[in-house]
Amino acid sequence: MLSRRHIRVKVMQTMYAFKGGESDDFSKDQKFLLFSIDNMYNLYLLLLSLLLEVQKRAEDDLLKKQKKHLATKEDKDPNRKFVNNEMLKLLADNFQLKNQLENHNITNWELDSGYVDIIFKEITASDLYTEYMQTRTSDFKLDKDFIVDVFKDIIAPNDKLYDYLEDKNLTWLDDLPTVNTTILKLLRKAKPTASEGYFTPKLYKDAEDKQFAIDLFKKTLLNTTAINKEIELKTLNWDADRIAQVDYVLLQMAICELKSFPSIPVKVTINEYLEIAKEYSTPKSSIFINGILDRLVKEYKDAGSLNKVGRGLM
Repeated sequence: MLSRRHIRVKVMQTMYAFKGGESDDFSKDQKFLLFSIDNMYNLYLLLLSLLLEVQKRAEDDLLKKQKKHLATKEDKDPNRKFVNNEMLKLLADNFQLKNQLENHNITNWELDSGYVDIIFKEITASDLYTEYMQTRTSDFKLDKDFIVDVFKDIIAPNDKLYDYLEDKNLTWLDDLPTVNTTILKLLRKAKPTASEGYFTPKLYKDAEDKQFAIDLFKKTLLNTTAINKEIELKTLNWDADRIAQVDYVLLQMAICELKSFPSIPVKVTINEYLEIAKEYSTPKSSIFINGILDRLVKEYKDAGSLNKVGRGLM
């Protein structure tokens, strides 16, 4: 679920907020970094559980209509296609997903059920729903395609849901594109025979990715003085106040990565930080950062201090 770029963004955000120096204790900041990353999984579970809550809301809606004093024929014999959607049933019956929702205490929709109502009403008012409910018959593929479209076209871009997530946890807004992409990918590839662990993917690809987050944070902070000196020598004609703080943090991390992570190719490091700069800093930041890093890499190569391991890493 978690890409190396997203890990770098999380480290950047923690570095940006850090107010100490390389000699200070930063164990609390490291804990915050890992908590911020782990909390991304809560967002994943929260959005996946929203689908289940919408299904429950649909079931409640049918029951209320059946109990009406002047229930119509349609109220008494409703089209249960959405309530019985096979894709949603696959999610609801997944034991590991149930456990994860309980273990992570994902109970938001019980307390904030108004947002479930908002999504339910948008779904039932959509042309997508009208077309889907024209018949009472379906199969797994049709049900799955419908849920994929619902998530992609109604849930993911919902402004009110976006505002709600922002209020609950500001860092979730950076996680949202990755989480939405992960959920869509899982829904699209889901099969009726999906394993118990299918809907509970690992947050980190492997243990190395988690260690990368810790090492990038610690090594950047522990070498702040030397790294800052290199930046200063390359920005002599720049007023320090004119350099965006985000740019400074990205340069610190990139230089650390170039010098302290021998298995990561130079091009990968530079490209990653340029892309992050384009998204999180000023319009000209990527050009500025690229110029500094290009000159540093040339100097490292000339001095033979760019110690990269493996073929094609230079």
